Amino acid sequence: MIHADTIARVKERTDLVSLIGETVRLTRRGRSFVGLCPFHKEKSPSFHVNPERGIFHCFGCKESGTAIDFIMKVEGMNFAEAVRALAERSGVEIIETATEAERREANAARRARDDLYAVSHLAATFFEQSMRGPSAHPLAHYALAELARRGLDTHEATGPVADALQAFRVGYAPPGWDGLASFLKRQGVSPIVAEKVGLLVARSSGTGFYDRFRHRLMFAVTDVQGRVIAFSGRSLPEPTPDEMRRLGLQPSTAGEPPAKYMNSPESPIYTKGEHLFGLHQARHAIRQEGQATLVEGNFDVLSLHARGLCNVIAPLGTAFTTTQAKLLKRFAPTVTILFDGDAAGRKATWAARLPVHEGGLEGRAATLPAKLDPDELVRTKGPEALKSVLKSAKELYEHLIEDALQNDSFNDATTDGKLARMRAVANLLGEQKDPVKRLMLKTYADRLSSKLIVGGTAPADLRQVEQLLEQATRYDGQHPVELRAAETTVPGHRARSRSQVQEMGEHIMGALLDHPVLLDDPEVMEALDVLDGDLALAAGAVRQSLGAETQLIPDEFLAHIPASIQAFAAGRLASPVFETADVAREELLKNAGKLRRLSLSREKAATVDELQRVAPLGDVEREAALLREAVRQAKAKLGLG
Repeated sequence: MIHADTIARVKERTDLVSLIGETVRLTRRGRSFVGLCPFHKEKSPSFHVNPERGIFHCFGCKESGTAIDFIMKVEGMNFAEAVRALAERSGVEIIETATEAERREANAARRARDDLYAVSHLAATFFEQSMRGPSAHPLAHYALAELARRGLDTHEATGPVADALQAFRVGYAPPGWDGLASFLKRQGVSPIVAEKVGLLVARSSGTGFYDRFRHRLMFAVTDVQGRVIAFSGRSLPEPTPDEMRRLGLQPSTAGEPPAKYMNSPESPIYTKGEHLFGLHQARHAIRQEGQATLVEGNFDVLSLHARGLCNVIAPLGTAFTTTQAKLLKRFAPTVTILFDGDAAGRKATWAARLPVHEGGLEGRAATLPAKLDPDELVRTKGPEALKSVLKSAKELYEHLIEDALQNDSFNDATTDGKLARMRAVANLLGEQKDPVKRLMLKTYADRLSSKLIVGGTAPADLRQVEQLLEQATRYDGQHPVELRAAETTVPGHRARSRSQVQEMGEHIMGALLDHPVLLDDPEVMEALDVLDGDLALAAGAVRQSLGAETQLIPDEFLAHIPASIQAFAAGRLASPVFETADVAREELLKNAGKLRRLSLSREKAATVDELQRVAPLGDVEREAALLREAVRQAKAKLGLG
């Protein structure tokens, strides 16, 4: 575990404006800097950075935090990774709380992993150089032809296609058995290290190693930080025997065609169900769009990125997993599934529903034209056609209900077939834990199923359908809650006064956050007694979170206040209102006086209500006490009590 002093030094040494300025164009405004938020789409800047307090806050999406939080959110790192990255950037030595033996063990493990990242990076470089440039392999034209076939012109040195090829580190694995092995040997890399990440394979007979990937178009797989962790290689047409002989290679003998895709095996740095292809390249676009598009294949991702559709990612040779869904949720709350329009694509969409649901994502699904995948659609019809498909996306479960009820290939049109479709719908409804969403989906299913079941369906079968849907709207044996209008309402003047109380309380709290030094003022301390509830708790937390020279420690303060006011407090810390403590004091005392008078008015109104209630009861003693209380409140409001 990283020592707390190290974390504090990292925060102190990190220039927050410089750090965030690498991602966001910032402009000074008073004591803060402002810019367009990197976490959501906006036209007017609402993202504030306060270098004095080391905090950022967006008034639009409410994201806030310190330099460590910013790196975690932008780069998808965990806390320790973010601290290490900032420590390296600012020259702070990492001190850990572990024992000496534990530190040695951790450092050795870290060095071993770094070796695996390094050899993977070298392999990506080798594949890139083998495809283009002065070191290109004579048979690289097969890889270039495959890219050209997909409308990706590799002749341009700059532009969106070149950028995409570079971002995804697309390359070529030459034929033969030791092209990569020889390259790595020249770089001083142990073949055992290369074997650990699946780049080389140990020979079953004799000694030595051979290349796993041969004569394939190569895609580098990166983690969310951009480190190469694995590879995916697409098969290419076989070279002619003459080409092979000219290179001194043995022509391949006829046999089973190679697998269309070959992927790296799992390794200490790569678990396929835990990473998403293209997430590192897409992460900023996903944050800006507020959603990701999930496609099936590597070429879909590459092709769409090359045409300006950059929030696109794909699973890695496996079904979409809950772990991948949770990883994606760090960057956006919504995912649109855009799998191929064939039977396999439909099946994959159905399979993705539970990981999406369990990962906490809002799922949507779009339908591609028959026999087209995203790559083919964007190549033949252009980016606008694909954008149109995405705009027509439906909520995921609505899409699946519609698919179950209307797709002819799902089942036959007989009564049994119709009932089978309804059972599929019932199962979908039963997966929903939220009773409100379950009822909404049932209403949607009712509307669609009425078209399906009426023609030629026996009354008994209709009743069975109704029972299926009714049962599906129950969860754990309980009927969903009914939605009713509230039985009680708050009188208008009471609701308004509560709103005024909150507003004035926030004015008081804001002035204190602008200048915590006001806590040394006895009159201010007395005025703060007017606060109650969460604001009173927050005022107490201010003093507890003060550092040297009455400077507030933002992350410590925010961690100790109620969630209901964290967004307000973070925003005020990032963007103070009052330049001087004198002005802040004046505003604080003024609002405290208003709030005290408002509170007295509310107390008086409550006393009058009570007087009206007891007057008909003949309780003279109680009535007299209430009258005395009303007089006391009136004097207090006038400052005479």
